[in-house]
Amino acid sequence: MSIKIPKLTVVGAGPGDVDLITIKAIKTLKVADVVLYDALVNEKLLAYINPNAEKIFVGKRRGCYKYQQEQINELIVSRAKLDGHVVRLKGGDPFIFGRGAEEMEYAANFGIEVAMVPGISSSMAVAASQNIPVTKRGSAESFWVITGTTKEHKLSNDVKLAAKSNATVVVLMGMSKLAQIVALFKAEGKHNLPVAIIQNGTRPDEKVGIGTVDTIEDIVAEKDLKNPAIILLGEVVNHRQSIAELHTFYANDLRGLI
Repeated sequence: MSIKIPKLTVVGAGPGDVDLITIKAIKTLKVADVVLYDALVNEKLLAYINPNAEKIFVGKRRGCYKYQQEQINELIVSRAKLDGHVVRLKGGDPFIFGRGAEEMEYAANFGIEVAMVPGISSSMAVAASQNIPVTKRGSAESFWVITGTTKEHKLSNDVKLAAKSNATVVVLMGMSKLAQIVALFKAEGKHNLPVAIIQNGTRPDEKVGIGTVDTIEDIVAEKDLKNPAIILLGEVVNHRQSIAELHTFYANDLRGLI
């Protein structure tokens, strides 16, 4: 009987579309002994897990916690020591506001081997899926990715700094702070800055709202947009409309030739 070495691998599941998980992530799921997965993980990905592995849902959503973070940390350690290879499957990229680094540090403190498999982050992929580049020559030379909710459940002070720049600003987990975010951009005189809000990005039930700093709150109410969603602020949002117009133009051109 082989001895199982306690190990934790933190794996990024990508932004939601099943096809946006990496090959390395799938290979890791196939050799797991236990998989702890989050609420934002597409459940279709569970089909890739080793059929002999135990699957444990530890998902967290706002106001609803199956497990507290401390309990997840303890579960990782106990199951690694008992069963061997624990895979922690997390939405997006676990090192971008995913607490993957915290879980690895906790496990390593107990002598458990740790590894990381990066995932495609929603901060870029969700925007790209809607034809919005986070950088574009002439529009944005850089981008900020900021959490909408800090450890103290407050809006990050970085949003205020980002509002002063010409960079694209991507806010994750920020829908409950939308009014505060908008107020900061209005204070900088950016009333007409384009804004996109994308709910359930890259999934079949994706919903999108496009407006400006002045209009986005009304659009959110009209379309009933809510978490999980990302907020994008910047001139790059206009690229989406430009691409749509080009598609329409060429589609009409082709119809004229038929």
